[in-house]
Amino acid sequence: MKLYKKYILTFMILVTGMLSGCGGNSPIYHISPDVDFSFFKNVAVLPLDNLTNDKAAGEIVKQLVISELLASGLVDVVIPGEVMSSISELGIQNISSLNKSQIKALGNALNVEAVIIGSVDQYGDVKLGNLSAPEVTITLMMADVESGNIIWSITLTRGGLDFMARHFGASSETMSEIVQGVVREAIQTLFEY
Repeated sequence: MKLYKKYILTFMILVTGMLSGCGGNSPIYHISPDVDFSFFKNVAVLPLDNLTNDKAAGEIVKQLVISELLASGLVDVVIPGEVMSSISELGIQNISSLNKSQIKALGNALNVEAVIIGSVDQYGDVKLGNLSAPEVTITLMMADVESGNIIWSITLTRGGLDFMARHFGASSETMSEIVQGVVREAIQTLFEY
């Protein structure tokens, strides 16, 4: 009987270890501890760098970021056309390498307290043998336009081949569900504080 209990205990430990190791990636994020986020009532979401092969990925994620920010009810978001117009008027050529003075100028032009910048790092199917599943990785940052400093940043990955898909062929979420989920989770880290 003791041997039977040892086998059961060993089996339970192995199963727990396998399942806990396949829970997905934890977000990597930073929130400046000395910043009062209730101050930020108006934000602008700048075009996101698209580091993927999908030409629409940056725009899709940007629109979802705007929707999630508005759904939070905590901030107002500048219309994307106004953002693009200000970028053009200020002669900004490269969004991914903004300096502090450009961030401040954008803030003044758009009458916002913060801008959100970032990138779509992965957007597509990952493959393992004959299995594939959608995966998305995004990086978002919020810059305070008064100081030009990054006050919040997150890199988050969702989707891919989880334990059930790899071992049992169970279907995963759709790309739309994964993108919406990764953006929602990212934005929620911003408003936890």
